[in-house]
Amino acid sequence: MQKTDIAQVITDSIVKQLEQGVAPWVKPWASKPSEGAPHNPSSGTQYRGINFIWLSLLQSSGDFGTSSQWMTYKQAQNMGAQVSSRAKGKGVQVVFYKPLEITGALNPSTGKHDSKVIPMLKTYTVFNADFIDGLPVNEVEITEEKTEFQTLAECEQFIAGSHAVIKHGGDRAYYSPSNDFIQLPNRDDFKTPADYYATALHELSHWTGHTSRIDRDFSKSKRFGDSAYAFEELVAEMGAAMLCAHCKVDGQLQHASYIASWLKVLKQDSRAILKASAEAQKILDYLVKVDEVREAENEALPLAA
Repeated sequence: MQKTDIAQVITDSIVKQLEQGVAPWVKPWASKPSEGAPHNPSSGTQYRGINFIWLSLLQSSGDFGTSSQWMTYKQAQNMGAQVSSRAKGKGVQVVFYKPLEITGALNPSTGKHDSKVIPMLKTYTVFNADFIDGLPVNEVEITEEKTEFQTLAECEQFIAGSHAVIKHGGDRAYYSPSNDFIQLPNRDDFKTPADYYATALHELSHWTGHTSRIDRDFSKSKRFGDSAYAFEELVAEMGAAMLCAHCKVDGQLQHASYIASWLKVLKQDSRAILKASAEAQKILDYLVKVDEVREAENEALPLAA
């Protein structure tokens, strides 16, 4: 892959998938202990934001490998492995972003140097583990695989831990910002339990945008204009994809009715996908933190006599 504008490369790939009627962030993995979202076995971290979306898309296509493990050439060497000769043309650019403070000229009125923060965006190349030879085999403890009921029960607990008000009934799923509640059809109206939870996580993503939480309102920004609603839906869809990965839910996330509006947003601004995935990551981080607080509070409760 040639080194070019990474935002444009990712946007073009996603636009191509959307034009075929497929939302490429629909997770390509199954809920098995040995599989998962894209991660780096060298650093022990899961890829975040746009890297999560991008590498998930590539895993799904299979053109660059299907393993959930991705790492740099040097990281592979440090683990005693080697990127294979078969990996020619299989390197994938991912994004490293951080705010960078720049010191400016001396301000005579304050006697201090002015400074400003600018975004620093760098790229580096990673390879899929399918094209890396000699990686150590992880010793996996053989345990009984969780049943679907147990997995969904954990997701139920995760959602309940948010303390979001969720009502059931009717034939629509939506979040009401003015009344701050989520409305879902009855569980039995969904084809599968996983589809129910995927839908619930999508609406929970919208719920996080309330002013008392993340305070996410794109209608206030001139950048999005009439596309603010479509962009919020894009963020919620990506947020739900990340949450499904976290909760190991196999539900389908494609909301076909929004595809045309998503295409419009992405074609107008190639960097919209970076913004959307960053906002989706905030959703996951917020809800995971809420869940961790809930677990800590439960552990602190005194045992019943």
